[in-house]
Amino acid sequence: MTAKPIRNGCEQRVEAGWAVLDVFGEVDLSWSQDIRRRVLDALAAGPALAVVLERVSYIDSSGIAALVEGFQQARAKTQRFALVAPSDSVRAVLELARLDRVFPIYTDLAAALAD
Repeated sequence: MTAKPIRNGCEQRVEAGWAVLDVFGEVDLSWSQDIRRRVLDALAAGPALAVVLERVSYIDSSGIAALVEGFQQARAKTQRFALVAPSDSVRAVLELARLDRVFPIYTDLAAALAD
């Protein structure tokens, strides 16, 4: 039996005035530019963005860079930006880079929307 390849994707919706990007799969150089574009487009369209990372099994530096750029853009325009429910592997990368002290990180979407 062959293992199914991991499908990468990003679903977008609006909830309580926030754009919500639900990212899944492996965020690496092969598609981190798509995530970057979606993050920046969501910020251009509204006042707040929550990036849900609970279904991300892997993230490399290019994926982290896309999130950092979005965060910096949001901060420059006084927009809300949150990372939501990062998986253990994402949280490990954020902690290693000490970005867990920079990004607003929430355990679930309800907590981010309520803050």
